[in-house]
Amino acid sequence: MITTIVLIKADPKRIPDTAREIAGIDGVQEVYSVSGEWDLVAIVRVAEYQDIAEVVTERFPAVTGITRTQTLTAFRAYSRKDLEQAWDIGVD
Repeated sequence: MITTIVLIKADPKRIPDTAREIAGIDGVQEVYSVSGEWDLVAIVRVAEYQDIAEVVTERFPAVTGITRTQTLTAFRAYSRKDLEQAWDIGVD
């Protein structure tokens, strides 16, 4: 599974509607309204890299209210659970 994080700037008057529309796109797992430089963050999980191109370059531009995006594709995931398991390997 390929995970991509999409940072989104949106028309302030349309943020809730824009978020709901993004959340309805196949491959979008979660959409967060956030503070800071960006308005929304979408978590996209798809099976193949070409699916990222479809979601981000074809589906996102059709969403009313998006003014800018920045796409970050994850190479590797780290979590507390992964780190704990790594330390438990071979320890009696």
